[in-house]
Amino acid sequence: MKRPFFKVRKTVMPGFGITMGCTLLYLTVIVALPLFALIMKTASLGFADFWAIVSSPRAVATFKLTILTSAAATVFNALFGLLMAWVLVRYEFPGKRLLDAAVDLPFALPTAVAGLALVTVLSKNGWIGQYTEPLGLYLAYTPAGIIIAMAFTSIPFVIRTVQPVLEDLNHDVEEAAETLGANPLQVFAHVIWPMILPAFLAGSALSFARGLGEFGAIVFISANLPFKTEVTSLLVFVRLDEYEYPAAAALAMVMLLMAFAMLLITNLMQARQLRYAERN
Repeated sequence: MKRPFFKVRKTVMPGFGITMGCTLLYLTVIVALPLFALIMKTASLGFADFWAIVSSPRAVATFKLTILTSAAATVFNALFGLLMAWVLVRYEFPGKRLLDAAVDLPFALPTAVAGLALVTVLSKNGWIGQYTEPLGLYLAYTPAGIIIAMAFTSIPFVIRTVQPVLEDLNHDVEEAAETLGANPLQVFAHVIWPMILPAFLAGSALSFARGLGEFGAIVFISANLPFKTEVTSLLVFVRLDEYEYPAAAALAMVMLLMAFAMLLITNLMQARQLRYAERN
């Protein structure tokens, strides 16, 4: 019996060699090389110079503002995003598909355009600003405007991570809890919430990480005032504009470490929650 000229290998993934090669090439060129370049540029400073840059009063002020505004935007996104995902999954109403499609608008819309739109709406003569500023509520060119810009660009992360989990939940468990006398709040707290918590944490972490690095939507709404409305991404841009590349790399490295730390903590919390859910 003659052997076939071409030997067919049975693998889990068709074309594994090609797909793995493309994946590694993508990770190397798009992810690994820029990160490596950032690390090398930062390492060229030395610890003393690095610390002098990241501990300067202006840099510390941007770190504080960036973290606080990102945290505030994440809290809003966590609450409103969970509510929006619940509405999209559990209710039927006219315009639901349109609303569902609009959730992804911040992903498709250039962030600079989003910033211009927010300025148009929130400024002194804007649709909303003209009513809030006479009341002493200033939104544009303040930290409040930065929070709104961060929330606008990052809220889809929470909705799109929680929504599929809610859709896949087994309603039999909820009905069983109701037959045992549980009220709707107890059903949500003891049945639904533990199941969606890992996805909720993941979406909130991604929202926070996106807020840390947001630039385009903030550059127009913040007025870029040092020690007042200047976030770290704007200071990085200023250092690049001044051709101070090592200083820009040092500031960017701090934000990168913050984002990685947040994602690491979230992954640990997710793993712990999944182990708890499996035991119960």
